[in-house]
Amino acid sequence: MKDDLKIAVIGGGAAGFFAALSVKEFYPNYQVTIFEKSNKVLSKVKISGGGRCNVTNATFDIKELSSNYPRGENFLKKAFGQFNTKETIEWFENRGVLLETLSDNCIFPKSNTSQSVIDCFINQSKIKDIEVLLKTGIIRMEKVGDGFHLFSQENQFYFDKVIVTTGGQPKITGLKWLEELGHSIIPPLPSLFTFNMPKNPICELMGNVVENTTVKVEGTKLIAKGPLLVTHWGMSGPAVLKLSAWGARILEEKGYNFSILVNWLDDKKAEEVQDLIEKIIKENGDKKVVNYNPFPMTNRLWCFILDKSIISRDIKWKELGKKAFNKLINNLLNDRYEVSGKTTFKEEFVTAGGVSLTNINVQKMESKVVPGLFFAGEILDIDGITGGFNFQAAWTTAYIAGKSVGV
Repeated sequence: MKDDLKIAVIGGGAAGFFAALSVKEFYPNYQVTIFEKSNKVLSKVKISGGGRCNVTNATFDIKELSSNYPRGENFLKKAFGQFNTKETIEWFENRGVLLETLSDNCIFPKSNTSQSVIDCFINQSKIKDIEVLLKTGIIRMEKVGDGFHLFSQENQFYFDKVIVTTGGQPKITGLKWLEELGHSIIPPLPSLFTFNMPKNPICELMGNVVENTTVKVEGTKLIAKGPLLVTHWGMSGPAVLKLSAWGARILEEKGYNFSILVNWLDDKKAEEVQDLIEKIIKENGDKKVVNYNPFPMTNRLWCFILDKSIISRDIKWKELGKKAFNKLINNLLNDRYEVSGKTTFKEEFVTAGGVSLTNINVQKMESKVVPGLFFAGEILDIDGITGGFNFQAAWTTAYIAGKSVGV
């Protein structure tokens, strides 16, 4: 293998920079060029995690780590053998980006800003002499002998190997050029999104968070646990985002019109809550229900559930009739809401779908269809739940792709 190959990386996002730096780590003499169609790089990194960049997740067991990917679990189980959470932490900290693990296992820069990650990538790319071409989108690619011709609107380039890191595409048209090369494309659709509940009274409680809930999609096996956030348009938070990821294709088939059941008390069962309320009635029966909230939720949400259960705020616990008693338990454990539509966040848009993993050699991230063509990041049919998992998949696939271009 020649020691002066020219490597093109198409896409100046997280996977693109990581792949380019991986190439230079293993093959310092290779010429590496990143092509970015917009006028700035790493824009998704900039706003990810609320501007803090959730670099990865403190899940170190490979099997457990892989289980957080609705699409790509088995593929990544093999890939994580080469580069996983432990290596990610070492990679960033060895380059001056100190990390910290929060109580929910999400790992962020200690600086609490995504700019630390961006600065690291930019500085490292300069040190490694990686060329970055802005406003240079690649619209077509041709295999020519052992190399590739790449075409932008204005220019033609020749490279020996190519790594595609163009990210998730909201429409299948963005993947057409790869399909024309012979790749199977899984139609893209939103993976992480929040639930819209137009004009539902719950929206008046926007900002309310319940830390431990269980949310089910009625009529399916879809279920997720975690914090739930009430928004001015409906519901969000990790429980909802997980549900949207695991149910991406099912919910799309439903036209994003479905019902959910919320257990506001995590996974508590009716018998447990019944015993608790009976104990309250016995020991604190003279207290008004509105003033004695025994559950881990805000008083605003508690009053909302009382109203929904048609329980007067003035009555005492001992005055609670059987009908109201049962209705209250049902609304605490099986609170039903109609969902009509979704909300995705443009820059943090995550897709299910992309280049089929059946076309990819997991050991190299190389196309089985077009030798010399590699893939990394969300362009592949891989997506994780919220919590740093999508970035981890990007680092892993990009590292392997970069490492393999000279093999």
